[in-house]
Amino acid sequence: MSIKVMLADDHVLMREGIRQLLEFDSTISVIAEANNGVECMEQLLSVHPDILLLDINMPVMNGIEVLQEIKKKNISVKVLVLTVHNEVEYLLKAVDIGIDGYIMKDAESAELKKAINCIMQGETYIQPSLVPALNSRLVSRDIDKGKINSLTNRELEVLIEVANGMFNKEIATSLNISERTVKNHISNIFKKIDVSDRTQAAVFAIKNNLIKLY
Repeated sequence: MSIKVMLADDHVLMREGIRQLLEFDSTISVIAEANNGVECMEQLLSVHPDILLLDINMPVMNGIEVLQEIKKKNISVKVLVLTVHNEVEYLLKAVDIGIDGYIMKDAESAELKKAINCIMQGETYIQPSLVPALNSRLVSRDIDKGKINSLTNRELEVLIEVANGMFNKEIATSLNISERTVKNHISNIFKKIDVSDRTQAAVFAIKNNLIKLY
């Protein structure tokens, strides 16, 4: 039986090109296409493909949101992200949500087919050129997690207030502690997370999602 593939990409020419490429292979059949994230979710529930080739940049609902909905609704489909984004943060986000593969749109046709076949065999396929950056970021995140875990609850509260731009006097008032205690906490925080000033501490907090920017 052929591998049933669905394409989700808002660029018609891209979908047509991928469809033609895949259908040269008799073991692969493109059974559906979607132009945006909402249409993609509707199609998934009706056509039941084996693999979804998913673009990240789509209107109405983007690829990351589609991934989140797939996991939330527990839809049984293998997902191969096919994107122009080689930034490790996109890849890391997709891996965290749960994907089966991630390759670039400029990959060779042989690599796309290899990724599809690997995924169908139950393997995860990340384009080799992206793996070093992903591994480096995962290691860095593990190190940061260890630093965060070394902070006491009070130190974490102080770090968040620092990241929110509060001065020592304001932090003292907010947490009902003395300014001297705030200074001691900040000194300990800097040592534990290996930073030398408030700006670096704020960047650390933002990078590790301790606060959100709006």
